Amino acid sequence: MLKGFKEFIMRGNLVELAVAFIIATAFALVVTTFTNVVMSLISLVTGDGFNFNDWEPNGVPIGAFITATISFLIIAAVVYFFVVTPYNKLQERRARGEEPTPPSEEVTLLTEIRDELRAQRSSGGTGV
Repeated sequence: MLKGFKEFIMRGNLVELAVAFIIATAFALVVTTFTNVVMSLISLVTGDGFNFNDWEPNGVPIGAFITATISFLIIAAVVYFFVVTPYNKLQERRARGEEPTPPSEEVTLLTEIRDELRAQRSSGGTGV
């Protein structure tokens, strides 16, 4: 019974989903903070400590709606420009075959030899 639970928890999709959730939570905090900064700047531009939430022209509480709309637009812009656009560019590169290819075995071996020679020179060793 515990073995089955362990297999369920360690399944790739579940772990990836957990990581995505944690990253999304952290990203949401960054976006919320950024939104608060932008809203504060708008408040400074529109008046001394003006708060959209408290704005009720003729008794109609339209300020909360304006605040929610501006927050939504800021969040949508951040997600589009920092998540969607880079992802789409990566997908286009992959479709064109411009994805960076890993170095060949020969290049990898030569790189290891070079790094080993540098390490020997810096340590003062005579090597092989």
